Amino acid sequence: MPLRERARAVLEAPRFQQAVIAVILVNAATLGLETSPVAVERYGTILTVIDHAALYVFVAELLAKVYVYRSRFFADPWNLFDTSIVTISLLPVASGLSVLRALRILRALRLISVVPSLRKVVTALLNAVPGMTSIVLLLGLVLYVAAVMGAKLYHDTAPDYFGDLPTSLFTLFQMMTGDGWSDITREVMDEHPAAWIFFVAFMLVCTFVVLNLFIAVVVRAMEDEHAEQSAEVAAQEAQAVRATNDAVLAELAALRAEIRELRDRVPVAPGG
Repeated sequence: MPLRERARAVLEAPRFQQAVIAVILVNAATLGLETSPVAVERYGTILTVIDHAALYVFVAELLAKVYVYRSRFFADPWNLFDTSIVTISLLPVASGLSVLRALRILRALRLISVVPSLRKVVTALLNAVPGMTSIVLLLGLVLYVAAVMGAKLYHDTAPDYFGDLPTSLFTLFQMMTGDGWSDITREVMDEHPAAWIFFVAFMLVCTFVVLNLFIAVVVRAMEDEHAEQSAEVAAQEAQAVRATNDAVLAELAALRAEIRELRDRVPVAPGG
């Protein structure tokens, strides 16, 4: 077997994938421990060695993939994702560039490209982005209209929440997440008892309608992704069955040819 084929067999082996997942998890754990001054003081050298060893493993894996898949390596977006993360980790970290040091934890995101179930979820989310565009526009329109109304109606009553348009937008976005919306509503209702109509209507539209539309689009995208993968698996199984049938038919044809040849070789008995 050629060296490239043996390397491919190793890269695609389940045990190798499990080993890569283990390295990612261990590296993520060590990067988390580096946030503890006590752990750094006691095990700083060990943590650094593990971190560098994990980085070398990731680099070796990417180089092996480039060697095995050659130009096809760059056609896979997940390979480009892994390459970008490892490249960020290879950037020199100076004393003043703490951001680059913090970005090393991005290596944990490699689990997305290694674990098939996570990869399916992310793929479905990316496929759902076009369908979310109209919902985002609808949500932005509702927020803008409500923010203008809130700034007009409650500017003097609650200037900290509705003093101007940007403040009103932020307040309504905060309410949409469910954070402190009742406190804001009660403060405004002390001066405007009927304000509950505005806030309840806003919460119903944003929280229970628009956000549920987001969920529906994502679920639909995940269902489509699952159906597409099921169709691919079915097509592969059908192709395997056809290949098996073709092989069986070829064997039968060869046997028939051999039997016919044997019959031709057997001499016919006189008078038979």
